[in-house]
Order: sequence, then structure tokens, then C-alpha cells
Amino acid sequence: MSTPTPPSPKFYALIDYEDPYVQPLILSALSARIPESSYALIPTLSSLPTPKSPLLQFRQYEAIDFPHLLAHPSSSLTNSYIIRKALIRKHYLSTTVANWITKYPDSALKKHVKPAVEFEVDYAEFLDEALVEAWELRESWARNEGPGGEEKEWWILKPGMSERGQGIRLFSSEEELTRIFEGWEEDEEEDEEEDEEEDEDARSDQDEAGIEANKIKPQGTGIITSQLRHFIAQQYIHPPLLLKLSQDKDTPPRKFHIRTYVLSVGALKVYVYKPMLALFAARPYTAPSDLSGAVIQNSDEALRAHLTNTCLQDSNEREGSVELFWRLSDELTGLNSNSKSNATLNSTSTSNPSDLPPSSSWKQSIFTQILTTTSEIFEAAARSMSIHFQPLPNCFEIFGLDFLVDADLNVWLLEVNAFPDFRQTGVDCKGVVEGLFMGVVDTVVAPFFGVDGVVGKEGEDDMVRVLDVDLGRR
Repeated sequence: MSTPTPPSPKFYALIDYEDPYVQPLILSALSARIPESSYALIPTLSSLPTPKSPLLQFRQYEAIDFPHLLAHPSSSLTNSYIIRKALIRKHYLSTTVANWITKYPDSALKKHVKPAVEFEVDYAEFLDEALVEAWELRESWARNEGPGGEEKEWWILKPGMSERGQGIRLFSSEEELTRIFEGWEEDEEEDEEEDEEEDEDARSDQDEAGIEANKIKPQGTGIITSQLRHFIAQQYIHPPLLLKLSQDKDTPPRKFHIRTYVLSVGALKVYVYKPMLALFAARPYTAPSDLSGAVIQNSDEALRAHLTNTCLQDSNEREGSVELFWRLSDELTGLNSNSKSNATLNSTSTSNPSDLPPSSSWKQSIFTQILTTTSEIFEAAARSMSIHFQPLPNCFEIFGLDFLVDADLNVWLLEVNAFPDFRQTGVDCKGVVEGLFMGVVDTVVAPFFGVDGVVGKEGEDDMVRVLDVDLGRR
């Protein structure tokens, strides 16, 4: 009697995220949420039995086989859209917001995204020409120089295509902005001279040993201006809501931002993952005007009080700098609604993100604003910037949205990140990312492939749907 052939899996999964922090979490989520008999892991696309076999690609953007995805819209699913610049490039995001507010003046984005001044410049000598129509900047600089200008208006400079905090600077005058670009050019010239010296040494080494020397590029917050010509400037949000780290309550409070994971599915549903993170700056907060000399020079040390991107921090500073948003203290102290005094609070954290306390009023207010802003920014990108954001029915993507809370508890969207750096979450809060990927499997993967018998769905309420529109793409 012949042995019956086992049924074919409902789909094949090519999981190759190229990140040792993320890869096991994806595999664990599949194992925990989908019966083992329903899917089969494959090492390469060529291992697929037939081109039409149901396929999940969960890979880095550059490795995704988009031609296969487009050729098989009903059987192939992948973890990234092809085009989404309207959200993830800062200058495109600025245009997305401006276009939407022009069409809908009462949009929530007007209250939750700071207006931006966009400009293009290759070298400092052309900066004046690039800012000819930057009326908002020039008016602000005039106010700073006039009577009562002691309380300066500060601006934050962001390269349109940078990431990990590179190129972010503070300024309050045209002279300071010019100095920033001149400083980058000086750094670039020094790097070129160092590279030339390294090339000479490398050629000498190759002559003697026949090996090729590797160049080591300097790390930090600097950029190459000739390669990043698009910039935006936004009014710096001051004063921010400040918190004290739970592990170090005796030190002054610090600035923080909220990292919110957002799942965008097909064309188009958008979900906000309720467990969120609070990422703290490396140094206690001090107003830019109180550190004007150091801030004007934009030294890395001065910026540590203002930049909350933990990838800029040393490993010892990063320890304890990420906490769970819903585990922050329910009580705020020192809140002042006139925006001149910072609100501060003591925070407590836990390593168990599923053990959440009842929402306090201030945290629920923050979350409600995040839901509204997220819904509106994705709809704005999809409807007003359709060339630069093209959701496809057989794609999904996890974005990392960063929000800052000011002293009046207003929420401001800072940026939208594709393929967010999950490692910033750290070990203590790793459960947030674990739950996120399980939510992705429940919300996207299982329904797309028609998988029955998903194991355990107690965390599905963490995926809060904020947008459900039909863009007519099939």
C-alpha cells in the first residue's frame, strides 16, 4: 500500500531579512501564528515549485524580486511597496503635507506637522540664491534681530534623503546656516585629502603585498552636501515635553520622541500598532538659546541633548534610553500650558509590553492624535501624491513614524521611516517587535493566503485600523 502524498503547503516563504535581530522574530511569528503544515520555507526564489506557486517574500528592499511580484499579483506577496517616496523622503513628505493642506485647509496635518521650507543647494556659495524665496526663514531671522529677539526662533535643518540623524542641525540666523554648509565642505575637503593619502598608502601596500586596502569612511552626523542637495528647514519645537528616565530619576529630564510602528496593507488599509516606544536623548535637555555657542557650532556633544535618535548614541548611552510608552507615569508634574515651561514626569517601565495598565488621560490624548495624524498622512500621500506613493494590492509595509510631543501635549509628526531600525528597540523592549510581527502575520499574511487555524490571536487588538480606502487598484 503506497504512502499518501502529503498535501502541498498553502504558500512558500522566502524569509531573508539580512538582520540578525529581525530574522528570528519573523520566523518565530510565522511559527506561532500559522500551522506548520500550511507553509514551507525556501532558501531562494528558484526553489519555488512553479512561478505561480503562492509566495511570501520577506526581504530587504534591494533583494525583493519585484518583477515576480508584478507578474503574479494574486499569488505573490511581499513586505514593501515599490514606490513610497511621498512618505519616506523628507522633502517629498513636506510637499505631500503642503499639497493636502492647500486642498483641505482644515486638515489635521495643519496642527500636527510643522510647515517646512524646501530648498536645493550643492555648495555654500550658492546658499543665498537657493533661499531667495524662503520668506518664512527671512522673516524669522528679522524677528530674531529685532527688539525682543532675545527669545530666538530656532530652526532645524534636515537633508531630504539622509537617515539615522545624519546632517540634522540647528540654526537661528542666515550666518549660522551658512556656517553649517561651509563646515560640511571643509569636512569634505579634509576627507578627500585623507582619502588621497590612504590611496597612496594603499597603492604602496599593494605593490608590496598585493592586497587591496579598504577605505574607512568617518562616522558621525556629517554629510556630503554635493550628494544630498535637497534640504528642508522647519521651526524647532520648543519647549518639548520632557521626561525623566525611570532608571535615573535624580538627573534632569530629557527630550524624547515616540516611535510608532504603522502597518500599511494593500491599496489601502493602514493600522497603527498600539505598543509604542519612547526614545530618549543622550543628555538632559537645555534650550538652544542657553547653549547658543555650542549649538551654533553644532558640535556632536551639544546636539546630544536635542537629537533623540538612539543610533547616534554610544552603546553605554543607549542602555535604558528606550522605554515603553504605555508604561510611562500616569501623572504629569510641572505642566504649564503657556508653552514657556516644560512639563516633566517620572517614568516607569516594564519588559512585558502586553501587561499594559489602563490608559491615563494624557497618554490616550497623545495616542488619539497619533491615530488621526497617521490616517491623514497616508491618505494625503495616496490621493495627492499618487506618482510617488503607489500602494499595490499584493504588498504590505511596516513604517516607523516618529512623533514629538510639545509642552502643551500637542503631537507633531517628525518623519516616516521605511525599513525602520528595529534594533534601536533594544533587548528590554524586544517584545514590542515580537508582537508587531505576529500582528503582521495575523493581519496580512494569513488572510492573503487563505490560511485557516491561525494559532492564538489575543494580540490582534493591538493593530488599530485608522484608514480603509479603495484606490481602485486590483
